[in-house]
Amino acid sequence: MREATARLLRDDAELPTFEEMETLTLQLRGHMMLLIPEVETAAERQPKDDIPRFCALACIGEARAKLSLRAGLGLPAGIAHAKRLSRSLNALCDHYESLSR
Repeated sequence: MREATARLLRDDAELPTFEEMETLTLQLRGHMMLLIPEVETAAERQPKDDIPRFCALACIGEARAKLSLRAGLGLPAGIAHAKRLSRSLNALCDHYESLSR
């Protein structure tokens, strides 16, 4: 999952072609759909007043909202959308790792 996000977010990232961007977007969406319930389960195990729990649940809400959005037309809009998904997926990974310790 981290490798998929790095494809767009690392400093030396090369811009994908339109076809690569479409494939990457589908991959990112799939990863998010798999990880959201895992993070949610890990967060629900925490005490109700736990700040990391609250942050993880907020991140899940934001990730679900981003999954409901579609990219605009053209490569620049598609890349911007994929970058937003990548940042959201990275945040989900962070929460999963911190809650699973």
